[in-house]
Amino acid sequence: MIDNQRLSKLLFKELKFTPQEIEDKYPQRSLKEGARVTRFAPSPTGFLHIGGLFAAMIAKFTADATDGVFYLRIEDTDKKREIDDGVSEIVDGLNSFGITASEGVLGFEREKGDYGPYEQSKRCDLYHCFANELVKQGLAYPCFCTADELSKLRDEQENQGVNKGYYGEFAKCAQLSIEQIEQNINQGKPYVLRLRSQGQEDKKIVFDDIIKGKIEMPENIQDIVLLKTNGVPTYHFAHAVDDHLMRTTHIVRGDEWISSVPIHIQLFKYCGFKVPKYAHIAPIMKEEDGGKRKLSKRKDPEAAVSYYVQQGFPKQSVIEYLLTLANSNFEEWRKANPNAQQSSFPFNLKKMSVSGALFDLAKLSDVSKNVISLMSADEVLNGTMQWAQKYDTDFYELLNSDMEFAKNILSIDRGTKKPRKDIAKYSEVKDYTRYFYDEIYTPSYTLPENISPKDAALILEKYMEVYDPSDDKNQWFARLKDICQPLGYTPNVKEYKKNPSDFKGHVGDVSTVIRIAITSRVNTPDLHAIMSLLGKEKVMSRLKLAKDVFEEEF
Repeated sequence: MIDNQRLSKLLFKELKFTPQEIEDKYPQRSLKEGARVTRFAPSPTGFLHIGGLFAAMIAKFTADATDGVFYLRIEDTDKKREIDDGVSEIVDGLNSFGITASEGVLGFEREKGDYGPYEQSKRCDLYHCFANELVKQGLAYPCFCTADELSKLRDEQENQGVNKGYYGEFAKCAQLSIEQIEQNINQGKPYVLRLRSQGQEDKKIVFDDIIKGKIEMPENIQDIVLLKTNGVPTYHFAHAVDDHLMRTTHIVRGDEWISSVPIHIQLFKYCGFKVPKYAHIAPIMKEEDGGKRKLSKRKDPEAAVSYYVQQGFPKQSVIEYLLTLANSNFEEWRKANPNAQQSSFPFNLKKMSVSGALFDLAKLSDVSKNVISLMSADEVLNGTMQWAQKYDTDFYELLNSDMEFAKNILSIDRGTKKPRKDIAKYSEVKDYTRYFYDEIYTPSYTLPENISPKDAALILEKYMEVYDPSDDKNQWFARLKDICQPLGYTPNVKEYKKNPSDFKGHVGDVSTVIRIAITSRVNTPDLHAIMSLLGKEKVMSRLKLAKDVFEEEF
């Protein structure tokens, strides 16, 4: 048998900590019973995916629902795939939607909390300590196989029709003597540190996934790599050490990691760590050609969370929609609690769907329209200003030139029992408010089929004679009714429906002509409020311009 103590001293000549010193440095958290500690642990290798935001949201709500801790850890051990300032990309993406961590990475070279560093590349001393413990127990060994040798091994296994990998009789370096190992090291041969798996092919592991339920899988038999040739840990090993030391109680992640659970449980047990609970989330799907597929980074712009920022979706809207995907009872809860904070929703992992949720941009827009309809004018204006300052500076300057006017526009029909739901995202506010600003308004007059240009011109001519900007809403509407009958329209909609052939139309048609003349639209918020805000001079100017256009058409 190999002398594991001797091997330990050969492989790890200088260790900064003992296991006990590390355990003391990262004690059990002082939390109430049942409090959950969750994390989001992405790699800084590209943009933040909507699926990543979804997972982070679920992890955060899981922790918050139990007065626990949600932290952000950056798994940056694969430097080849890392992008410049990928950390800020992740942090900014999460912050844009209100997914803020209790502790962990805050940005480039910034973090908070007592369980750091929260970037794996800065924790190598910790990994080496626990790797050394595995060596001393005979559960890890150095492997000197080259890439060519591993490639030949895979070819050999393929020819034999057996499982591929480094295990059992194929684990050549697992049989090396201490003398052979020492000789290889003295010759400067590069090596990785492998786990000496005790798993058996005919045995199973069973674990209860909070979302998926009971799962049974074969034990891990592979002698996986723990430390690469440069001493940096692999994901599998680093995450086990980190989740233990950061005292993670619940690992919330995508279900693509289910296949790795046998490795992870094995690592926790070999290291003497308590195995955390698992909750594996099904991926967010997209409907295509009658089927479903995962949202793709390459094919779908909506896969990136930056898409929603650029489009101007409020952060509350995106989270609101994701919550409808996460818990089937959220929409029912929202109907019963229309003004409640999202954080007060009793989120439950067990109510998550086992299969992938279907992402629907149209549904997101509907949800967002409802969210924005319940905002105050100040909230909508502030959100729009923040968006426009970055993505439409001309519109930003236009709003900024008279903030009170802009606020008054957005106040129309807001705060009522049935607020309008015209705006789904801040990028739509420009078109929504366009007719208030001559700088961006281009008149166009398309009449309904039941109204001729001649009748429209007569309506406008008659209305200009009676228009009084000092009228309140009731007086304003009374004047509309007064001009109906001389023009062949009825002021009574019910009367028109009863005898439509007796009239050209009703008071609604008359107001539509005026609405088109003022706004170039057939559907707007309260017309009286619009006209009051525009003022007499602008209203009269637009009424006359429209009348002249209609007169030219007959």
